[in-house]
Amino acid sequence: MLRQRATQLPRLRIAVYRVAVRVAQVCPYSLTVPGGVQGQVLGLARALRAQGHETRVLAPCDGPPPDVGVTPLGRSIPLASNGSVAPIAPDLPCLLRTMRAVADEEFDVVHLHEPFAPGPTLALLVFGRQPLLGTFHRAGASRAYSLLRPAPRFLAHRLATRCAVSADAMATATAALGGSYQLMFNGIEIDRFAKAQPWPTIGPTVMFIGRHEPRKGLSVLLDAFATLPAGAQLWVVGTGPQTDDLRRRHAGLAGVEWLGRIGDAEAASRLAGAHAFCAPSLHGESFGVVLLEAMSARTPIVASDLSAYRRVARSGQDALLVKPGCAPALADGLRRVLTDASLSRRLVDAGESRAAEFAMSRLAELYAALYAELLSG
Repeated sequence: MLRQRATQLPRLRIAVYRVAVRVAQVCPYSLTVPGGVQGQVLGLARALRAQGHETRVLAPCDGPPPDVGVTPLGRSIPLASNGSVAPIAPDLPCLLRTMRAVADEEFDVVHLHEPFAPGPTLALLVFGRQPLLGTFHRAGASRAYSLLRPAPRFLAHRLATRCAVSADAMATATAALGGSYQLMFNGIEIDRFAKAQPWPTIGPTVMFIGRHEPRKGLSVLLDAFATLPAGAQLWVVGTGPQTDDLRRRHAGLAGVEWLGRIGDAEAASRLAGAHAFCAPSLHGESFGVVLLEAMSARTPIVASDLSAYRRVARSGQDALLVKPGCAPALADGLRRVLTDASLSRRLVDAGESRAAEFAMSRLAELYAALYAELLSG
């Protein structure tokens, strides 16, 4: 069987499978709301299609589907989860649409992302008849596990294969469900960022992308940015429950541009144009996809020294990692990156090589191998 130590990336010999697999990628979160799991599901589907596998995404949508090959399952409702808000769809109409879509499409494999999230993934975990593969993204305690106890351990046995995107996510799932897991990773569509046209800047520019909530550390970044030299710029992408309060508190801070939600193409362009990317999260991260995006865009990184980020960025080599929640340390890291061209180049060159190890195309090959192994078994 395919098995890796938690500290390593999968390094498997991938066979070339001539017979295409017909697979459903099932996401419990609304695809029209930005999120890490949603991005992974859509990116993986695109990579699988490029490799010849017929792939369809089943998920809630609160507007037009954001990509081809998506079956919308209905609108979502917000649910507080892990210090954030999850846009899920646990209502009966969504569950009926899910079961009908899976029955009509005759998939070879159904791939459930966050199998225990209320909504389509949990419904298929209970009622699905096709071979099931589950990927666990979450790191940290889950309300679903505690509310459903002791059912989760029983239901988890319906998954023919279990995967986790990081060691932290694997530890969370193991503690709640037991069992064994294939350690995978979150993938990055490298070309989307590497080939982006840099957005023009008017001075040393720092970029933040994320939901404006306490665990993301935006307030720490704003405090740090206030101590940077005059002329520096800060692009703040995203919205959230803290947006209005933070804008009021820092209304007099020059150089801050509140961009709200922006499209993927603009985000990639701005990331390529920024002189530093900052990820000041305090906790609750399972994987640093946004760091890999910055590496692919050749933008140096200053981020919190979290275990999830250390598994992606090697401190002092691919990024500067600083004490979480410490504005002076964050400011010092940003100041170094913005003023030391030699350091910036070293981080960029190492980061570009590091990001290539997490290519979405490679992740798709790994999953295709698991699908074939599941079907042959």
